[in-house]
Amino acid sequence: MNSPKLSLARNLVETLPSGVSGLFNPWQDRCPHDAAGNGPAEKLNRLALHLDCDPEFILAGEAPGYQGCRYSGIAFTSERLLGEGVIPRIPALTGRLSTRRLPFSEPSATIVWKTLHRLGIEKRTILWNAMQLHPYRPDNLWSNRTPTPSEISLGEPALRMLTAAFPDAKIVAVGKKSEGLLHEMGIRTAGSVRHPANGGATQFSAGLRDLM
Repeated sequence: MNSPKLSLARNLVETLPSGVSGLFNPWQDRCPHDAAGNGPAEKLNRLALHLDCDPEFILAGEAPGYQGCRYSGIAFTSERLLGEGVIPRIPALTGRLSTRRLPFSEPSATIVWKTLHRLGIEKRTILWNAMQLHPYRPDNLWSNRTPTPSEISLGEPALRMLTAAFPDAKIVAVGKKSEGLLHEMGIRTAGSVRHPANGGATQFSAGLRDLM
C-alpha cells in the first residue's frame, strides 16, 4: 500500500498509546474479534486511504465506537458500509473485518455517510475524533463509555497534527461533547452540528448543510 498519506497516518497513530486498559488503539492493538486479515496494519492502510484527499471539511466526533472505528480504522465508518463500497477512496471489502456473525452496522455512521453523499461532499470530507482511542468497559470489549478528562488529553497531539496537515479544512464539531473538547483544546472550528444519534439525524443533516 503506497498511499501518499500513509506517512501522515503513521505519524498520527504514533502519538497514541497502545495496550492501555479500557482504551483500544485500532491501529496498534489487536482485538480478539478481528477477522483474519484485519489487524492494525490493515486499519492503518484504510485510514491512509481515507486521508488521501484535499478536504474541505474535517468532521470531529467524540471518540471511536465498537461498532465502527474499532474494526474499520475510520471514524463514523462501519464494517457494513465498507462492505457496500460506499466509502470514497476505499475499495469494497472482499472479506470480513470482525468475527461477529453479521457485520457491524453503526447507526451514526450510516447517517453521517448518507448525509455526506446527499450533500455531495463525501469526497471532500475527513472523519476524525477528538479522542481517537475506543473507550470501553474492561468487562466488555463490545461496549462504549465516556472517556475521562485525562484520557481525552491523549488525543490532543494527533488532532493538532491533523489540523496542521490540512490548514484550509473547516473543522466541524459533531455533538456538544466534541464541541466542548475542541474548545478546551483551543481548536478553532467552523461550527458545530447535532450528533446524529438518538434522533438527531435531521438536525445533523440540516446543520451540516447550513455550514456549507
